[in-house]
Amino acid sequence: MSDWLVLLLTIAATCAVIIVAVQLRHRRAASRPAESEDTTETPDVIEYMTMMVGVVYAIVLGLAIAGVWEERGAAEEWVRQEAQALHELGERAQVFPEDTEAEVRGAVERYVGYTVEEEWSYMIDHGGLSEDGDQLFAQLRQTVSGLQPATAPQGYAYEGMHQQLASAAEARASRGLSAESTLPAVVWLGLITGGAVVVGMLFALQIRRTARELLLAGLFSALIVFLLYLIWHFDFPFARGLSDSTEAFRTFFPQVLPEDG
Repeated sequence: MSDWLVLLLTIAATCAVIIVAVQLRHRRAASRPAESEDTTETPDVIEYMTMMVGVVYAIVLGLAIAGVWEERGAAEEWVRQEAQALHELGERAQVFPEDTEAEVRGAVERYVGYTVEEEWSYMIDHGGLSEDGDQLFAQLRQTVSGLQPATAPQGYAYEGMHQQLASAAEARASRGLSAESTLPAVVWLGLITGGAVVVGMLFALQIRRTARELLLAGLFSALIVFLLYLIWHFDFPFARGLSDSTEAFRTFFPQVLPEDG
């Protein structure tokens, strides 16, 4: 079942629960006229409290959405930086003899192939990098460190290759950190609890069974569910937030990672 279908079903179920709860509340009040509430007016203090709760929760929601969106962009940038650094690493090896260039490109392509084909799924499932990926990157580092520049152009290229290697190492480490959940569990507890409180405050406003008020209550609860879904969707960038998180690698290394791969 797709995430969007789950979202639509959750929104529909939430709206149905709100409408049914309002209907049951008024039926219960109608069965006991002496204890029924006056629905013609809502006390000012309740309106004020409801407004303040809604404003505070809206600020929290906005900060959460901004936070996960920023992390999504950062995760995409780390992947692009890693792929570009590895690509430049292979390109700078052209000034070395053919066998040396082939050795460097082979180490790069082995690392790239394993990263996308194997480590990516491991990273999504375990929230971190794999030991095999660390070993392949260490082998790539050893390959570059073992080069012996014999000319001035090779010396310049050798220095640049170390810079690109350091950039790739930084991007790889940051990619591993971005694989984890952006929001801690306590924040999720606050978001869900706050959403329940905000929706529950609708009943404090003494909603009646008019079509307009029921529609607004349903739309409001649906909006809360949709915003929470957006936060959940972008909370794990590599699992859900990015449509194709390996696109940068496939762009820079089409010979290793075909488009249909």
